[in-house]
Amino acid sequence: MAQQDDYQEPLISNRMALGITAALALMAAATFAISLGASWIGPRLALGSHSDSREQIIVRIGQDELRLPANTIRFAEQRHAGDSKRIDLYLTWPEMQGYSVGQKRRFDDSGSADGLIFLQLSQSTMSRDMSGRVEPIYSRLFDGDSLPGPFGLTAHHLRADSGYGDEVILTAQQPGADAYAVRCLMPRQTAAGQTTSQTTSLAATNSASCQRDIRAGQDLTVLYRFSPTLLRDWAHIDAAIARFVQERVSPRKAAQ
Repeated sequence: MAQQDDYQEPLISNRMALGITAALALMAAATFAISLGASWIGPRLALGSHSDSREQIIVRIGQDELRLPANTIRFAEQRHAGDSKRIDLYLTWPEMQGYSVGQKRRFDDSGSADGLIFLQLSQSTMSRDMSGRVEPIYSRLFDGDSLPGPFGLTAHHLRADSGYGDEVILTAQQPGADAYAVRCLMPRQTAAGQTTSQTTSLAATNSASCQRDIRAGQDLTVLYRFSPTLLRDWAHIDAAIARFVQERVSPRKAAQ
């Protein structure tokens, strides 16, 4: 009777075992990389073009130097230090704060500007701000008599050939200063103060269709836009914008 061979080949060879081990290691590494990437990329995808960083960025425009929190700067390509022709900002109202994750819905709602104020800071190209332009420029374009406007403002319609379309000029006298003035695109009956509910009617024009510009610093024009629904706070908004910029602007330092 032939002697049986005691040797039996293992079900898994050493080479196969090494291959399986290597494959498992690669899978584990891939899983870890995906998890790590998701933890890094996920929050950045959620931020989109916003930034929640409060890092102070020094921007120089003309004769002025501005120190601005990164989360107040609207566009990613502008979030860098150095010379700039203009800088665009956005702020919550009434908090006057930049972007935060907690306020994400307010910043992402492209269909409504209620609760946000948009600013554009640039070197002045005109000798007068909007208040200073009322008498020498806008008053020559007024069409008909002035009318009572919303929230204590006076409405002035503009001639059809003025180039301002359906915009109206809203003004208010200010003690010891030029008249407050703002241009708004809004329903004609609302501008004339003829609606039974000003807030309800203004809600139909919830985009940032009111704009006003003021001077700041050495040679800055601060153009800001907001929703007509915020006209109830027009005096507070104007003061808050002036204060926000004044606290962050200083004369440009001479080159060393």
